[in-house]
Amino acid sequence: MSRSLMKDGRPRSPFSIVTMTILVILWTIPTLGLLVTSFRTRDDAAGSGWWTALFNPFGASWTTSNYAGAWTGSDLSSGFINSIVVAIPATVIPIMFAAFAAYAFTFMEFPFKEFFFLLIIAVMVVPIQVAFQPMLNVLGPRGLGISGQYIAVWLLHTGFGMPLCIYVLRNYMSTLPRSVVESAKIDGCSHFQTFWRLVAPMSIPAIAAFATLQFLWVWNDLLIAKLFLKSENTTVIVKLQQLLGTQGQGQELLTAGAFISIIIPMIVFVTLQRFMIRGMTSGAVKG
Repeated sequence: MSRSLMKDGRPRSPFSIVTMTILVILWTIPTLGLLVTSFRTRDDAAGSGWWTALFNPFGASWTTSNYAGAWTGSDLSSGFINSIVVAIPATVIPIMFAAFAAYAFTFMEFPFKEFFFLLIIAVMVVPIQVAFQPMLNVLGPRGLGISGQYIAVWLLHTGFGMPLCIYVLRNYMSTLPRSVVESAKIDGCSHFQTFWRLVAPMSIPAIAAFATLQFLWVWNDLLIAKLFLKSENTTVIVKLQQLLGTQGQGQELLTAGAFISIIIPMIVFVTLQRFMIRGMTSGAVKG
C-alpha cells in the first residue's frame, strides 16, 4: 500500500509523525500543569499535585481569584503597555539595520568584508551578562545618563540582537538568485532600489522568522528590563517577578500572571507565522 502524500507531494514519514507527537506531548504537559495550577487555591496547590485536580476535578478547590489578584496586585496593565513600548522598537530597529548590513555582506564588495562578518559572528559568543556593568557605566549617570529610559533598553536589545539578525539574513540572502540582482544593476537600479524592490520582499520569510524570535526574547527579558528601567516604566515580566515576595507569598499568582503575560506573544506569533507562510509561498521572483 502506497504511503499518503503531503500537500507538496512528498510522502509522509511515520517516524516524523510519531516523533513530533511525542515532542508536542512533552512540551504541553508542563503548560497544562501550569494552567491547572492557575485555577487552584494556594492551599490546594500546596497539598497535592496538579494531576490530582485534573483527574479528580470535583475534589479540588477551584478559583479565579488568582487572575484578578495577578492583574491588580502588581499593576500588570501598565506593564503590558511598557512591554509593548519596549518590544516593538527593539524588534524593528535591529532588523532595519541588520537587513542593510546583510545585503552589503551578500551583494556588495568592499575591503575586509569577510573579516568584518567573522567579527560580527564572534560577538555572538560573548554572554550578554558580561556587558551589563560596562553598559551601566556608559548609559548611567557617569555616561550618557539615559539609564531608566526606554531608549536605553532599545539600544541594548538592538546591540545584542543585531549580530544574530545579520547572520540569519546574510545566510538567507546568499541563497537568493544573484541573477536577479545583476539584472537590476543592468537596468540601472541603485543598491537602495535593489534592496527595497527585490531583496527585501524575497527575504520576508527570514525577516519574519527573526522578528518572531526577537519579539519573544525582548518580551520575556527580565535582566535588561530590571537593570535599565525604573519601577514606573518597567515591563510585565518584571512586574510578574515582583508578585513573589521574599517569603514565597504570592506564588499562587505567578501561574495566573504567566498566562496573562503570554496573550500578546501568542497574538504576535500567530500573526507572524501566517506572514511567514505567505512570504514563503508568494514566490517573489522566479528565475
